[in-house]
Amino acid sequence: MEINILVGGPKEQLPDNFAQIVLSTKAPDVWVGADYGAVTLCRIGINPSLSIGDFDSSDNAEQFLVQIKSQKIISSRSEKDDTDTQLAVRLSNQYFPHASVIRIYGATGGRLDHLLSNIFFVLADEFKKIAPKIELIDRQNSVRFYLPGTYIIEKELDKKYLAFIPLTAVKSLTLVDEKYRLTKTDFNEPVSLASNEFMGATGTFGFSSGVVCVIQSTD
Repeated sequence: MEINILVGGPKEQLPDNFAQIVLSTKAPDVWVGADYGAVTLCRIGINPSLSIGDFDSSDNAEQFLVQIKSQKIISSRSEKDDTDTQLAVRLSNQYFPHASVIRIYGATGGRLDHLLSNIFFVLADEFKKIAPKIELIDRQNSVRFYLPGTYIIEKELDKKYLAFIPLTAVKSLTLVDEKYRLTKTDFNEPVSLASNEFMGATGTFGFSSGVVCVIQSTD
């Protein structure tokens, strides 16, 4: 099972074929709408498995649409400690704990504080253990999170650039076969190792401690 979450970021940052992605989803994969993301899913023609939020940005007709089409609605307060993304990931993981992927759309673009929150929330203890499941996707980027280990990642067909971003102190980061390579390099603070590239269909990297974000991007 794969979980797909739509949060309320700018529609312009969604993949160009987002409606087709939504409508092609097959059971048992599920869609979760966070706040206005639930409205968007319902308008596309999806009955969200979960709709989460205070819906204060929705008018009465939109709120009614979410009520009649959602399989389950979880209300939240407008003033809360968690972002919509954090709340959606937490509840999605509670309701669907065996999902292999938690894919998030609408989490980029617009306000920079929201973007940073949607990247750094994986460092919290409750989310770090599921960080490898989490992926952020927009029209230009895919973002994945890695815990210590050695990995082989596949190049996405429409992507050119590859970035490795230590989100914490990281030890022994090794980039084996990318265009720009590293051997057991330590980083004491967050840094963006941007504009790397694959040299083939896959790339291999590893590290011994910390959390690393990997981004594949296209112009």
